[in-house]
Amino acid sequence: MDNIIELTDDNFQQEIEKSDTPVLVDFWADWCAPCKMLSPIIDQISEEYKDQVKICKANIDMVADNISRYKVQSVPTILIFKDGKEKERHVGVVGKDIILDSIT
Repeated sequence: MDNIIELTDDNFQQEIEKSDTPVLVDFWADWCAPCKMLSPIIDQISEEYKDQVKICKANIDMVADNISRYKVQSVPTILIFKDGKEKERHVGVVGKDIILDSIT
């Protein structure tokens, strides 16, 4: 998806702290089956709400510093940031409605 930002430790803080809109960060891994189940939901949200929320994906192999910083212990984990601060967290596969309630 064109409007999904791939995060690394280098751009992680900049993308979150400088956003005027809420930021959804999807922590995932290639080997994670639940992550693959969640991915189409994240893709739908990125298309339907592209003007209301910034969607980011963080492969856990690329964001080791931020895994520790935000105490991500399993994948998939979704963090919702508003004004640069974590406001909500979902661990495991969750439905689209639950995610939307967190960001709208």
